[in-house]
Amino acid sequence: MKEEQKHTHPIDWFRHASPYINKHRGRTFVLAFGGEALTDAQFPHLIHDITLLSHLGIRLVLVHGTRTQIDQEMAKLDLEPLYHKGLRITDNTALELAKRISGAVRIEIEALLSMGLPNTPMSGARLSIVSGNFVIARPLGIHDGIDYCHTGEVRRIEVDALRSQLEGGNLVLLSSLGYSPTGEVFNLRFEDVAAEVAVALHAEKLLYLTEAGGLLDSHNQLIRELNTREAEKLLKDTNTAASQLLLKNAIHSCRRGVERVHLINRLDKDALLSELFTRDGSGTLISGTIYEDLRTATIDDVGGLLELITPLEQNGTLIPRTREQLELEIDHFTVIERDGTIIACAALHPIDSDYGELACVATHPDYTGSGRAETIIEHIQKKAREQNLTKLLALTTRTSHWFQERGFLPVEISKLPLKKRTLYNYQRNSKVFIKKINAK
Repeated sequence: MKEEQKHTHPIDWFRHASPYINKHRGRTFVLAFGGEALTDAQFPHLIHDITLLSHLGIRLVLVHGTRTQIDQEMAKLDLEPLYHKGLRITDNTALELAKRISGAVRIEIEALLSMGLPNTPMSGARLSIVSGNFVIARPLGIHDGIDYCHTGEVRRIEVDALRSQLEGGNLVLLSSLGYSPTGEVFNLRFEDVAAEVAVALHAEKLLYLTEAGGLLDSHNQLIRELNTREAEKLLKDTNTAASQLLLKNAIHSCRRGVERVHLINRLDKDALLSELFTRDGSGTLISGTIYEDLRTATIDDVGGLLELITPLEQNGTLIPRTREQLELEIDHFTVIERDGTIIACAALHPIDSDYGELACVATHPDYTGSGRAETIIEHIQKKAREQNLTKLLALTTRTSHWFQERGFLPVEISKLPLKKRTLYNYQRNSKVFIKKINAK
């Protein structure tokens, strides 16, 4: 017998929900929903539930999309939306539409959250809603020869300002727009914004209201719970772009500190409360694992290293390495392993009595910005000191700023040690950086 059938009386349901009410009080949840939700007749029910959650003491960040509304407006203008690999190419027209629609949607949501009409679930409710430039973005740039124009990606979250608003009792409402320090506006995927906000806030829950609800297994049955390893396996067998995006964000979030990610059917008006306040829930729960190890690589890690660095070799960030080369140089590598997966690596290649080369620095996309790269470089520097090396050099074509921000200084090719200078690839035209380190 299903749990909801066993608790048909309101008092029974309330008793059953009370442990969850106590558990969720004071916690931070990020709730994300697409533009489809705003055009649905069920949307006021969702607003009522959001108000209820807020009054139960849950700190809420809402992230909304506008994908549907932008496409509808473009259709009215007889314009064809431009997409590449499922991601919008935001030209000037699309950006102007995105800005206008995001403003209108924000006002609509704020108006609904401000209702306090008698004889409604919101009777007497008062919420303070805050929006702002909490999401700092950067351009996505050119991929596969395609210029994504004003489409961007999250660079960072202004987490202190965001946390201050939540601690002040405000509900935070975010759109899928991000802002650059130079005053530019970028169109982002709301799913990505929600994931990065949840990670930055160390949120207890990230909740996606989806069109399809939770994930289904090969027998078309709801998958109620997955850990990140199981989610990765499912991702390889998932063909739909929407499910792939949600799974990637769920894995990414869990591995960077979000306790749980929920995929919930937005078409079911009871699904959100059922997921949060009943034992069985209504959607799919994805949870993280906590095992991680920093160590010297072994021959058994070659396969994991190849899987980690191959995408970076393909896009030109790293120099291609064969399996045989990795096997020969495996003792030079340091790795971070989490739950059986290599999530970061770097190599230290001694050049002469003074110089060592920091090479093959890579972090799994799910852990970018998590501090793993800094951790592994600190370990490399410690190893260099133990070998009485006094300088670390690095060659890069695409991550110059990253190295400079970590104390590496740009130098001319002529400053390279002779052994390295004779092997320099002028066709690749890498920039050279050197960092002095204190000897042991």
